[in-house]
Amino acid sequence: MSRLPTAADPLRILIAEDQAMLRGALTALLNLEDDLTVVGSAGDGETAWRELQRLSPEVLVTDIEMPGLTGLELAQRIQRHALQVRVVIVTTFARAGFLRRALDAGVAGYLLKDAPVEQLADALRRVHAGGRAIDPQLALDAWSEPDPLSDRERQALRLAGQGMSASEIAAQLHLSHGTVRNYLSEAFGKLGVGNRIEAYRLARQKGWL
Repeated sequence: MSRLPTAADPLRILIAEDQAMLRGALTALLNLEDDLTVVGSAGDGETAWRELQRLSPEVLVTDIEMPGLTGLELAQRIQRHALQVRVVIVTTFARAGFLRRALDAGVAGYLLKDAPVEQLADALRRVHAGGRAIDPQLALDAWSEPDPLSDRERQALRLAGQGMSASEIAAQLHLSHGTVRNYLSEAFGKLGVGNRIEAYRLARQKGWL
């Protein structure tokens, strides 16, 4: 278990958030705490990944929806590469599906953006000390309905929901056109819907995208 930071040894934090104003506000507010210091920030997931390796922070605070690489995909990459950084998600999405995927990716904290900054600061300290900071009701709901989608089905459906054709999705994911159609068809079947619009809407509502 990591030792708690002191004023002489502040907890090092990286912030990943695509909204510049919120990113700046979080940085300023957290830096007011004597035992916390924001060592860097990023406006998208890929930049955050590079900054993680360059700065070696102890805690990453990340949004879910960001350009290029989502916060959940970033957490999954951190888990795969066994980076020594604890992840706290701060998001507007109070959805059990998102939280379940976050927990599967090893995320230690899941807070909503309307929470007071004092709660976030306390959560960062608790997470750094080896604990978790997750809303109990959300944690309970997260296991009530399993996510039926595979990662590839989720990627294809997300791009389809953005208006991409099967050919465009295939190029984006470096897959064949037929493989993409199969992934979308499987997703439709698992969700019990007949087209990409219904599938995208339902998966978004459940927090599976």
